[in-house]
Amino acid sequence: MKQFIVRLIIAFTFLLIYQVAQAIELGEVPPKIELREKLGGRLDGTPWSSGELSGKVYVLFYVDPDEKDTNNDASEALNSEKFPGDKFHSVAIINMAATWLPNFTISSSLKEKQKRYPKTTYVRDNKKVVVNGWKIADDSSNVLAFDKSGKLIFRKDGKLTPEEIQTLIKVIREHL
Repeated sequence: MKQFIVRLIIAFTFLLIYQVAQAIELGEVPPKIELREKLGGRLDGTPWSSGELSGKVYVLFYVDPDEKDTNNDASEALNSEKFPGDKFHSVAIINMAATWLPNFTISSSLKEKQKRYPKTTYVRDNKKVVVNGWKIADDSSNVLAFDKSGKLIFRKDGKLTPEEIQTLIKVIREHL
């Protein structure tokens, strides 16, 4: 029995190491993912692809609806920067599978946010495609930034501190 438990612990440890090793890292272009049909997509129902994260500097918020206010300070700071729309864009992907809230309630809230932040593309991820494809934190608020070629230039899983918000803004400015 002891031998079985030891083997199980070793196998679990390797699995965790493999999961971490597969997470996207700074300087990498993440694997392409698509959110369409049952998997999700834009609020209007059209598909969204991570291949769109090029040509401009992008900030992507990947958010559990239960954590929707976690990085409001970062959103407000980015909004107040007034980065030029031809060089910068933001995307908010909502992890619809991470909450007990009904989808129609979340969708209604997203439509209101779309009015408040018209320069942000809002996307629904119904099946945790981004969590699984990019190995980012589930049930959390994640902030990722990409340069014009689609490479990851900033990543934070969880709440950004005021210093991290300033770092994010600085990194964006450097890549505009």
